[in-house]
Amino acid sequence: MLKKGNKLYSILTGSCPRCHQESMYLDENPYHLGKIFKMHERCGQCDFKYKIEPSFFYGAMYVSYGVGIAFAVAAFVIAKLIIGANLIQTFIAIVITMIVFMPVIMRLSRNIWINIFVKYDSKVKLKNS
Repeated sequence: MLKKGNKLYSILTGSCPRCHQESMYLDENPYHLGKIFKMHERCGQCDFKYKIEPSFFYGAMYVSYGVGIAFAVAAFVIAKLIIGANLIQTFIAIVITMIVFMPVIMRLSRNIWINIFVKYDSKVKLKNS
C-alpha cells in the first residue's frame, strides 16, 4: 500500500523526501522530547540537505495548526458523537489528545512541509548503489 516513491510514505515514515531511503531524524521516536527536532544535516544515501535554507522549518508551524485541528476534530467526533460524552468530557478528551499527540503532530508537520517542496527522485544517485 505505502511504497517508496509515494509522498505519503515519506510523510508517515519521516524518510528523506528525495530518495526515501533513510530517516531524516537522529531519533525516529518523536516521544524522546529532547531529540524531537534533531535531524541529520544531510541524507546519508543521496546527500540531500534537509535544511534547505535558514529557518526553513518555520513554515511547518502553519502546517502544524492544520494537523492539530484535524486531531482535535477527530477527538471531538470520537468523544461526543461516538462515545456520547458531555461537553466537559469532550473538552477534556480534546486537551488530552492534543497533549499526547503533540510530538507526532510536530514531526508530521515538518514531514509535510519538506514534502511540499521536494519531490521523490527515483533516478538520484545513491551512495550504496
